[in-house]
Amino acid sequence: MDSHQAALLGRIDPAVLGQRLRAARVAKGLTQTDLAGERISTGYVSRIESGQRRPNGRVLTDLAARMGVGLEELLGGVAPAEYDEIRLTLDFAELSLESGEAQEARDQASAALVRAEAASLDELAERAHHLHALALEGLGELDDAVLELESLVADDRATLLRIRAGIALTRCYRDSGDLSTAIDRGQRLLDQVMDAGLDACDEHVQLAVTLASAYFERGDTGHAVRICRTAVARAEQLGSPTARASAYWNTAIMESHRGDTAAAVPLAERALALLGEGKDTRNLARLRQQLGTMQLSLDPPAVDDARRNLEQAAREYEWARATPVDIAKNDLSLARARYLAGDAEGARELSVQVFEAVEVVAPHVAADAKYMEGQALTVLGEVGAADVAYRAAVSILTSIGADRSAAQLWFELASLFDELGDGEAARHAYRSAAASVGLRVRTSSTLSRTLV
Repeated sequence: MDSHQAALLGRIDPAVLGQRLRAARVAKGLTQTDLAGERISTGYVSRIESGQRRPNGRVLTDLAARMGVGLEELLGGVAPAEYDEIRLTLDFAELSLESGEAQEARDQASAALVRAEAASLDELAERAHHLHALALEGLGELDDAVLELESLVADDRATLLRIRAGIALTRCYRDSGDLSTAIDRGQRLLDQVMDAGLDACDEHVQLAVTLASAYFERGDTGHAVRICRTAVARAEQLGSPTARASAYWNTAIMESHRGDTAAAVPLAERALALLGEGKDTRNLARLRQQLGTMQLSLDPPAVDDARRNLEQAAREYEWARATPVDIAKNDLSLARARYLAGDAEGARELSVQVFEAVEVVAPHVAADAKYMEGQALTVLGEVGAADVAYRAAVSILTSIGADRSAAQLWFELASLFDELGDGEAARHAYRSAAASVGLRVRTSSTLSRTLV
């Protein structure tokens, strides 16, 4: 029971509370003995219903749980049918999200929110806000989703819904390219979760690995990997398939990007097997897409296996809760599969489509699309256009502070110019790669005087 509910309990007329308790019990088909259970007596339930006793917060919470009703229903005077209708609307909104119907989920969450706030049902209103924000994310409206999630995270209460909102908030900031804010919000909430002793839950592991992905995108590879390894150990202690899959999945991504794809693929396969036991279709598709991407990075690339996983992920995304960013990442991996299979023109066309889809909402993916376009154009012999595409990718990454990724692209661009025999352009690109990660030439005063 939170402070707001405790205040309501202190103000409510015991006779009114008793009437509501009795109405809810009868609606559920329970006797007073059924409701009493083992913790309180039947006579005490009778005295509460007759208005002779005001139960304390623990007792009322236990009674509400036994009837499957919310505390706000008993304290706020909402009819059981109204409460159930709002909760059912939210259940439908959640189902719509899982089915990929983000617009329908948004409408349902909005309708439930209006009714919940009018009835002062804070618990249901918070859930409605959360689902509404996830629907906005699913529609690609990341800025609006962030605003709603920030309001949920601002509440200092340590609840699972707040942690889930924090996971989504960190993810939205990361996908929109605001890595510093993603890390600030995610790290702050992770510290609060630890201080509150809520680290023994799936959400703690999921928050940790989402935070790690933001660190990794910013170039803090070592710290990101350490967070993931700690999350793996915690997930193993919990024994939860969801927590273990999340930890394996993100650690696989880190290992893949560090260049150890051979170690990453088994981790991804373990995560895929664990998710396959459940019904989380969206994350199953995302993991299948990630596995396909890793298979393209093997030496030699497992192109056929990768295409099967990526095409299956695309089919699952059609009816799962897929965001435009999810779909774009999968299409970009399919473009790379086409490129490795010798279809440079097909790779170029698909990478252009991806760039146009996420140029504004996901700059990291847009930069990768320009890079893929540059690779395809190089093979097609359009070196000038390839140079433009590479430089566009570097510009995007530099503007959002992804200096490590920008340095990698500058380095690959330098290699391209080397192969083409353009030494001056290659030297400029190598210098830019070094500058992106903070390397500078240290000029010796003695050497300077000697050269003069």
